[in-house]
Amino acid sequence: MISTFIDVHLQEIISHQDIQTAKNTIKEYLKQQDRVELNIGVTGESGSGKSTFVNAFRGLGDEDEGSAKIDVVETTIKPEVYPHPNYDNVKVWDLPGIGTQNFKADEYSKLVQFERYDFFIIIAADRFRECHTQLVEEIKKMGKKFYFVRSQIDNSIRAEKRKKIFDEKKTLDKIREDCENGLRKIGIDDPVMFLISGWELNKYDINLLQERMEKDLPQHKKHVLMLALPNITLKINEKKKEVLEKNIKRVAFLSACVAAVPIPCLSLTVDLAIIAFEIDRYCKAFGLDRKSLQQLCERSGKTLETLESLLESVWHKGICTSSLSVLLNESTLLVTEEAVESVLRVVPVLGSVGAGALSFWTLSRMLKNALNDIAEDARNVLMAVLDTEV
Repeated sequence: MISTFIDVHLQEIISHQDIQTAKNTIKEYLKQQDRVELNIGVTGESGSGKSTFVNAFRGLGDEDEGSAKIDVVETTIKPEVYPHPNYDNVKVWDLPGIGTQNFKADEYSKLVQFERYDFFIIIAADRFRECHTQLVEEIKKMGKKFYFVRSQIDNSIRAEKRKKIFDEKKTLDKIREDCENGLRKIGIDDPVMFLISGWELNKYDINLLQERMEKDLPQHKKHVLMLALPNITLKINEKKKEVLEKNIKRVAFLSACVAAVPIPCLSLTVDLAIIAFEIDRYCKAFGLDRKSLQQLCERSGKTLETLESLLESVWHKGICTSSLSVLLNESTLLVTEEAVESVLRVVPVLGSVGAGALSFWTLSRMLKNALNDIAEDARNVLMAVLDTEV
């Protein structure tokens, strides 16, 4: 209801603007949907892999531009914020290490400003200790969510593989059971704990962690979280598609509102601007923009040519390479829409409704097709990086 009111109000504003100003107004309005701020606090003992997790969670390697500093000794003495490379409203905070002799949970909560964060990731490299219990008590006082992460699972697996008899599932089950029992011993009832590797974030419990975070967040922040998560598993790939698809009706309604404004060529101009903006969002969310692909190549050892050869979507080629010529060739339906709308607007009241309905249907159809194609491209790239057949 609120969204409908805003879109109609926007229609009134646009009706008094020229085409270029109206186009800019629409773009600014669309940008607002991704500006909900999400703050994630990552804490734990020194050397537990906090900084590596901060980088991996944002889709970065430890040496990429904007990555958190990695060192063998604790380098974080105050909260350090690391914005997401594509979503500066998503901020992952690398908090100072806990567990030192001078650690006091109440002072720590004031130092890092617990009220700032939407939730906490509490990391341990081997076992959870009394300092983690103290930390949790302070977090609970703030009414915040928290998740325990047993990190460096890849190291544990490699160590177990040296044994004559190795079973990965049994090894992971044993680590999980030991950690949960350890948490209960220090006073944590029903612990929510996940096995994670910062170096291989796509493995182990990352899907379970994603599901739990999504479940606990309010609706407007779930959307932001799913867009910002690195596209590293097939499940995350599918969830991103679901989140983006839910937004199509809202965007199409915006198009319908504009279509009812009696300004020649306005509807077509705005629709193309909406399509360009939304598809750019799709590419960034799935990690198919050029910068993300280059970083993926560096981490996976694949060449850029290899990954780009898997991108078959005409929408990706038209938008993500900054060339609209391909898109325009695919958009004859929009040209037809503009012609029909021009006739419909001549008919009072019913004409405006008809123009809006046609615009809604056309844009919905085009964006759904584009999203399906780009999600499939992202899936193919992911499978290639994982060296798995589609």
